[in-house]
Amino acid sequence: IPSVAPISTTAKSNVSTTATTTISTTTPKPINTTTAAPNEPVLPEKGSAEAEHNSSMAIFFVLCVLALGIILIHFMLMTNFSYLPESVAIVFLGALIGLVINLMSDQNIGNWRKEEAFSPTAFFLVLLPPIIFESGYNLHKGNFFQNIGSILVFAIAGTTISALIIGGGIYLLGLAQVAYKLSFMESFAFGSLISAVDPVATVAIFHALDVDPVLNMLVFGESILNDAIAIVLTTSVFESSNPKMSSSEAVLTGINKFCLMFFASAGIGVVFALMSALLLKHVDLRKNPSLEFGMMLVFTYAPYALAEGIHLSGIMAILFCGIVMSHYTHYNLSTVTQITMQQTMRTLSFIAETCVFAYLGLAIFSFRHRVELALVVWSLVLCLIGRACNIFPLALLVNRFREHKITKKMMFIMWFSGLRGAISYALSLHLEFSDETRHVIITTTLIIVLVTTLIFGGATMPLMK
Repeated sequence: IPSVAPISTTAKSNVSTTATTTISTTTPKPINTTTAAPNEPVLPEKGSAEAEHNSSMAIFFVLCVLALGIILIHFMLMTNFSYLPESVAIVFLGALIGLVINLMSDQNIGNWRKEEAFSPTAFFLVLLPPIIFESGYNLHKGNFFQNIGSILVFAIAGTTISALIIGGGIYLLGLAQVAYKLSFMESFAFGSLISAVDPVATVAIFHALDVDPVLNMLVFGESILNDAIAIVLTTSVFESSNPKMSSSEAVLTGINKFCLMFFASAGIGVVFALMSALLLKHVDLRKNPSLEFGMMLVFTYAPYALAEGIHLSGIMAILFCGIVMSHYTHYNLSTVTQITMQQTMRTLSFIAETCVFAYLGLAIFSFRHRVELALVVWSLVLCLIGRACNIFPLALLVNRFREHKITKKMMFIMWFSGLRGAISYALSLHLEFSDETRHVIITTTLIIVLVTTLIFGGATMPLMK
């Protein structure tokens, strides 16, 4: 059979059609010899119409969920319903829709399984950029740069401490057969991805409250930077699992990779923002607001796409691009575009946030879960311990160099508001372990994300008061 498979083109034309059909059914598909030469233009794939229908249904489904979410938030604002943050209400809405879809497919009314699945690609490329850009563009820059030292300490040292505590704890508990057994590498990959405190959840909840601006900045700044760090840690863990490297080499590689990722990504964002400022200063597009706004949109998304494409951190790039753009480019725009830009970014960011939380709710019913209770409980406990071990000692350390001290109450809120969110969940979907392990880790991550968002997020308001 293998000798038959790669039929040459000439032979192929001689073989009768019946023969080809029998060959194709009995053998693995013959290697396609009619592929275009490397530099020839390639025809689009066949069967794209079906994919198009599926995507259209998926988009329609998202739009329906969004409409329901907007109506729900409107009623919450009308009735001054402040017991639940909006994000938590949207998670409940998602869960409700997921339940209805489940019941429908059980009754064979319709199958929406494909439409409700959470796609990490869509999350990282479509939903995350507007949220991060908007928070950078409307950031209080004075507060951010006054606290940049403390933010970096919490983000870099804090996330690493947290990842080590969670990873080490899970690995040891697995060895002691208290929790589900994960290998050394799996434990640390899980520890790294679950250490990402989510800016989306935190920002959504802190926006709803009037928080002390310094506290807001510390929590927000840390949550944005530590995503990049969690992503770096997770990838470093995979690369350091290389048997040829000693552990010290692996640590050094991780540090190098992190420094490169941090500074190169931020650099890309800053360069794009300065280019946009110069371009809009010297090319007068003010008379055509639509062209001007189009140019702004190109420059907002370009750094993210470039950074992700060359394996750097898109989050860092788009955050710094937003900060620098609001400082320089914003003032080179016509008044119309200034207003349009802020409104559009707010709207996009709101839509993306709503989608993210709705998808988290939907995920509860969208696949069969492998719940390992001991692992879930211990992971939650370790998350809290890891967060405590990074916030309290580091806050005391940072206070020695600060004028505006971090008070005990602020430390407690910082510890409490370590919400895990969609970034952890999307990272867990990217893991490439054995099916069973992946299943267990994804389920555990989803449960931790939901518990921290619903319980801790929901309790932040009363706690603040």
